[in-house]
Amino acid sequence: MGGSAQTTQSAEMFRPPVNRAMRTLDRSFFQKELNLATACVLDRKQIASCQKDLSRDVLKLERLPPIRPAPSTVNADNGARCLLLRPEVRVDDESTWSSRLHDLVKAKQVLVAPYLLHLNYEHWNYHDIMSAILPESEQDEIPVGFSVVGHVAHLNLRDHYLPYKSLIASVLIDKNPTIRTVINKTDDVGEENEFRTFRYEVLAGPDNMNVEVREQDCLFRFDYSKVYWNTRLSTEHSRLVAKFKPGEAVCDVMAGVGPFALPAAKKRVWVWSNDLNPESHNSLVENSKRNKVTDFVRPFCEDGHTFIRTSTSELVQSSRQITIRPKLSRSARTISTQPRPPEILREPKTFSHYILNLPATATTFLPNFVGLYSGRERLFHPNTEVRLPMIHVYCFSTKSDDNKAEEVKICREISAQLGYEIGKVGEEEMEIWDVRDVAPQKRMFCASFRLPRGVAFMEKDPRA
Repeated sequence: MGGSAQTTQSAEMFRPPVNRAMRTLDRSFFQKELNLATACVLDRKQIASCQKDLSRDVLKLERLPPIRPAPSTVNADNGARCLLLRPEVRVDDESTWSSRLHDLVKAKQVLVAPYLLHLNYEHWNYHDIMSAILPESEQDEIPVGFSVVGHVAHLNLRDHYLPYKSLIASVLIDKNPTIRTVINKTDDVGEENEFRTFRYEVLAGPDNMNVEVREQDCLFRFDYSKVYWNTRLSTEHSRLVAKFKPGEAVCDVMAGVGPFALPAAKKRVWVWSNDLNPESHNSLVENSKRNKVTDFVRPFCEDGHTFIRTSTSELVQSSRQITIRPKLSRSARTISTQPRPPEILREPKTFSHYILNLPATATTFLPNFVGLYSGRERLFHPNTEVRLPMIHVYCFSTKSDDNKAEEVKICREISAQLGYEIGKVGEEEMEIWDVRDVAPQKRMFCASFRLPRGVAFMEKDPRA
């Protein structure tokens, strides 16, 4: 028998028993006994060196430690240890032994003996168990693409997996210690309301959606059933926050519970955070207190269209400042040292960044930037060192290998909303960032561009 065929046969031996008729999880069904060979090390102090010498013979499988107590049938010292050997190594056929195993047996350092290995449900992982339950026709797409929010696993099962939803959920909880509740989404995000929440059913565990999540050194607590949160956007949150500089002001128009706002505030960025959802607003307020960034976060619960203009106008009039007193170490308190003077931080008069994180409709908020700074040209270059703000607008588009067609479509949509053509090489700063795939033919992007002077200072139509 060839080596690859032996490997395949060995892998089959360690797979769980199959029951494709199972609809309610029966953990006791998953039991298996295997007759293997073992190398019993007569001097337990030599176990490490013997394992190294027998590296070609020792069984190497994930979640299956090869070092075991010696079987009772072996006449060895109390506490002796043995090494599980590959299935191809047989007790009664010395031709299957390696030369090194022969040498150790001859030197009476090890003894080859039979070993009955017992495997149960605890040994196999989620994929192993589901492969033994689901129909063979469904083996190519075993549901593994779930997101975890705190203690909640969030599934989006396809219709043909719904008959197995209870099984899937039960095994998920068993095999993931941090998961206590499994839910399945029953509609599309935003299908029923503008807050991007969703209907769901609990498949396993308690219906407790009050979760705790850590991201970017911040602690978030919220009711996952009442607010929007997407764990898969953690990298995107970090990417954008990295663009903000301490002392800048940021306008987060659809802030949610604060995945951009709180990490930015920890960098001493002034953040005006808004969300139309009262539950998101309340969570943002509490999370700001919890993370001790209330000095830098101003929470609002308003319509985003209005907020873009009102926050911009109010910031110009703001004279907010905070005093940060240096913290003295214990050693500094015990000696006579001149304390450093307090640091006074003043909020700027203009935003350096606007975030519009509502991919389905965010581009429709762009007309609010037309004439946003009309009559306030004195605030910006060349009258000052201040540049016009960067706009970061999220959107959905199609998919292609190089995203070139999508970039053209996104620039065209932004230009139409602003009534001003953007995206030409050499003109206003423009970046189209590929955030993530959300469906087979759907991709999420972030378009970042400098607000053009021709848009920001456009005279407002008095009839508008």
